[in-house]
Amino acid sequence: QVQLVESGGGLVQAGGSLGLSCAASGLTFSNYAMGWFRQAPGKEREFVAAVSWNSLNTYYADSVKGRFTISRNNAKKTMYLRMDSLKPEDTAVYYCAAHGGSAGIWTEGLPDYWGQGTQVSVSS
Repeated sequence: QVQLVESGGGLVQAGGSLGLSCAASGLTFSNYAMGWFRQAPGKEREFVAAVSWNSLNTYYADSVKGRFTISRNNAKKTMYLRMDSLKPEDTAVYYCAAHGGSAGIWTEGLPDYWGQGTQVSVSS
């Protein structure tokens, strides 16, 4: 049974930083590209970032480029999202996702597995 478990969400002031983690089990982690999506209230789920299985390639939504950093540790079966210079519009539930194909700018229908989500709230 595949499980993706996010952690690290919380409340932070605008301009602050936060780190998310996604711990994977039940799958061969290094065989999967990994990524993050987010969903704000009243909005559709949107792509945030993705990283290839070997960390050589990373992809970001324009809205987070230069502020967010995605990474992974295959030995720990864990993916990370470092979020800096946070803005109120970054407030959302953040979801971890795994895809058996290539990393890229993913659509919502592409991932094979999803986590349950973790709330990130940025106050102004």
